[in-house]
Amino acid sequence: MKRTFQSLATVLLLAVCIGHLQAQKVGTSSLQFLKVMPTARATAMGDAYVSLASGADATFWNPAGLTNLKNHEMSSTLTMWLFDTKQIALAYGLPMGDWGTLGFQFQYVDLGSIEETRADAVDLVVPANGAPFFNAGLTGRSFTPYSYLVGLSYAKAFTDKFSAAVTAKYAMESLWSDQAITVINSVTGEVTSYKTYADVILFDFGMLYKTGFRSVQIGVSAQNFGPQVKFADAAHPAPLAFRLGVSANLFGQEALMFQDDMHRLTVAYDLFQPNDYRQQMHVGAEYAFSELFTLRAGYKYDYDSEGLTFGGGLHTDLAGWAVRLDYSFGRMNEFLNSVHRISLGVQFR
Repeated sequence: MKRTFQSLATVLLLAVCIGHLQAQKVGTSSLQFLKVMPTARATAMGDAYVSLASGADATFWNPAGLTNLKNHEMSSTLTMWLFDTKQIALAYGLPMGDWGTLGFQFQYVDLGSIEETRADAVDLVVPANGAPFFNAGLTGRSFTPYSYLVGLSYAKAFTDKFSAAVTAKYAMESLWSDQAITVINSVTGEVTSYKTYADVILFDFGMLYKTGFRSVQIGVSAQNFGPQVKFADAAHPAPLAFRLGVSANLFGQEALMFQDDMHRLTVAYDLFQPNDYRQQMHVGAEYAFSELFTLRAGYKYDYDSEGLTFGGGLHTDLAGWAVRLDYSFGRMNEFLNSVHRISLGVQFR
């Protein structure tokens, strides 16, 4: 148990130190789609989820939460992100008894179709018939950028209170329809070819500690460890992020205040440290009635555009399978549209 506390303290110290070192490097990380987190339950609680992560969705937040799985589970999330972009996320959890638990994840970001513009196409167009007009560089062609990620997690419970996990994932982001472009220097005539995509292998690490005091849990995760991500001739780090959180039931089973088998109120707090912004905080709460109907709310502190979140969910049995449907709403600032997420999960028996 002493080693558990030492490990948690070490990760927290690293998060704080990196926060001080990286606080001035705002907006310098690559692969920004990795910051768009799936799972309606988690995002409705303001992303205060690292100590609550469980089931297949734990692969996205804290893979150590996979050890809570008793049966095979699959989940999916559709995120309606900014400017008509969409993210699809899939996860699958596979418990293997004493061997541990495996988790699989897949994420795909659809950025839609973008009209191509070129500097050499900027011109005043004088048609044979009709009035002249200014062409801002449109070529009449379009392209479709996209991003995706596939990952494999392994989690192991070392005691009835402590579990740890690691995730290996491959991330790829394409900015153009073709995999390479050729640039010709108009002065020297030099021809240079550049890749229009970047790919990288990244790692996540997670720990979950059930304190044994009522329902208090502590979670830690470190996400997106890996090499620099290179586009063309410029390289930047992946969005490395540390999460440290604690959660407990105020009402419900093993509650801090009132024991209740029908009503549950869970509160959670996360300290979040990205490598390209100052330290941030997430708080959230979840109320459940008989574990069938839930209401959630949260808030994200020290964000430029994000803040209030809320949502809810329904959990039921369908043909002997446990099915859950969750929704979350995220309020952005006045210049950006709000974010909606819908999650569907099935636990097989």
